[in-house]
Amino acid sequence: MELSRLEKQIRFIVELDKLKTVYRRTYLINDHRNENTAEHSWHIAVMAIILAEYSNAAIDLAKVLKMALIHDIVEIDAGDTFVYDLNAALDKAERERKAADRIFGLLFADQMTELRSLWDEFELRETPEARFAAAMDRLIPQLHNYYTQGGSWKEHSITHDRVVAKNQTMNEGATTLWEWVQHLLEDAVAKGFLTKTRDAT
Repeated sequence: MELSRLEKQIRFIVELDKLKTVYRRTYLINDHRNENTAEHSWHIAVMAIILAEYSNAAIDLAKVLKMALIHDIVEIDAGDTFVYDLNAALDKAERERKAADRIFGLLFADQMTELRSLWDEFELRETPEARFAAAMDRLIPQLHNYYTQGGSWKEHSITHDRVVAKNQTMNEGATTLWEWVQHLLEDAVAKGFLTKTRDAT
């Protein structure tokens, strides 16, 4: 017997609870545990509301919020891929695509299509909304690491040059915020939270 629309929606909502058990490499600013992906998604959604004025272009904020809240749902199946893990990045796109197929596929076609389209748009970063949402996604780990005095940067021996290389795409969606982050990173180096380069002593 085919599930009703409401039954499918409830099943999807229950599935999302798994996101609370997917842990990231970043540490909470006010606690000594790793952040989970549900917390991360909520945080960047709130950030988008507060920082929307710094978008490089006019944006549909409601669309940005939807992207922020659903962009990492795929981690239920694919797990969180540490941005500096080059080996894990090799199959990241395929793992996440399969996860998107399954998880969004729990819904009826209209909602499945809407959410999957938003997820694809976020991944491609071709619209102002996607570029700004992606900038929020890149901004929050810098705050976590700075306010935990190096946090996962130190734990994984991540250097300033690697942080800049991986996060400079922020400039596509929020140039002012990227310029601010660069100052934050320089201050992190000055305070010993972040090593300048791999060869630095």
